[in-house]
Amino acid sequence: MEKTWRWFGRNDKITLAMLKQIGVEGIVTALHDVPNGEVWPREKIRDLREYIESYGMRWSVVESLPVSEGIKYAGADRDRLIENYKESLKNLGLEGVHTVCYNFMPVLDWARTDLAHPNPDGTSNLYFSRAQFAYFDCCILKREGADKDYSPEVMAEVEKLKLTMTPEDNHKLVENIIVKTQGFVNGNITEDDEHPVELFRRLLDLYKGITKDQLRENMRYFLAAIMPVCNEYGMYMCVHPDDPPFPILGLPRIVTCDDDIEWFLKAVDDPHNGLTFCAGSLSAGAHNDVTALARKYADRTWFVHMRSCRVLPNGDFTEASHLGGRADLVELARIFEKVNPKLPMRVDHGPNMLGDEDRGYNAGYTFLGRMFAMGQVQGILATVDRELEELKIKN
Repeated sequence: MEKTWRWFGRNDKITLAMLKQIGVEGIVTALHDVPNGEVWPREKIRDLREYIESYGMRWSVVESLPVSEGIKYAGADRDRLIENYKESLKNLGLEGVHTVCYNFMPVLDWARTDLAHPNPDGTSNLYFSRAQFAYFDCCILKREGADKDYSPEVMAEVEKLKLTMTPEDNHKLVENIIVKTQGFVNGNITEDDEHPVELFRRLLDLYKGITKDQLRENMRYFLAAIMPVCNEYGMYMCVHPDDPPFPILGLPRIVTCDDDIEWFLKAVDDPHNGLTFCAGSLSAGAHNDVTALARKYADRTWFVHMRSCRVLPNGDFTEASHLGGRADLVELARIFEKVNPKLPMRVDHGPNMLGDEDRGYNAGYTFLGRMFAMGQVQGILATVDRELEELKIKN
């Protein structure tokens, strides 16, 4: 697979010169300065592409050309936003950038409760606590009827948290869930927003009454509308699984499991409608057999995120080592290398290690932690490629 890296543009503390030194072949990035819903100008796309190419790499994948909330909940401006999206796809295709990773998650791009959960070896990583998330939902957000979405065991933990959580703890939880994991990825809320909880409530209100079936239909409408442009300009859309892969905050989730993936691929049955196979997001759901999903959908996968999660008995989950957790990355490498050895792949959500946490990197996007993970995955790929070569010689 092509070794790629998510890079957040010229202001990223991790430079292209650094990435070239560690063997990165392709860059995964976006026009982060263009507001959601606006057309990506061809000139800006060309400028960024040429800048990346000047370092001997290519712009492999767009992550992300954001799907505006108005498209997701079918607002009055949906068709205008889709027309803008089509124009951006056209401009990308004309500039030779042909793969777009996007998501169809309402409001939240991804969710964690702790961005630096300590590990026994001294590193730290991302963590999702069901009890802390429920506390945020019930006691900070104060969503109506939220308590009914959680088990009695989780709500008992919420009662215990009420006795210990300080105003500082509450502020940190808000930062972790709706600010620091969102703003740097063209999110709806940034660190400059003075009242993030109030803004977040207004965003949730946009989805009142929207069911899973309605959100599915909105996704189908969007994909059907853009497929002609994708076919004309060779654009491959690959949706990212929901993270975490289960309903949260009363919002429907529609890319969480085998049934969901099969549905959207059949709903708009076009090879340009495909999947970002995020092994981490899928492995965060105990209901998912990650290896079986890879085998089933490898031929409709246009981008791979190599990471893994460990699910605890109480339903919490944590980012695991790239050699551990529920996702068998060795077997996934075998599956995807057989189907498409040029498939773009990036390591994801590396640990904080050796001072990463003090360098101001975006949550989950450390340098040394991801470089360590890249080394692990490069070793996996080298071994798998040798296996496949020996098998070819034998046959």
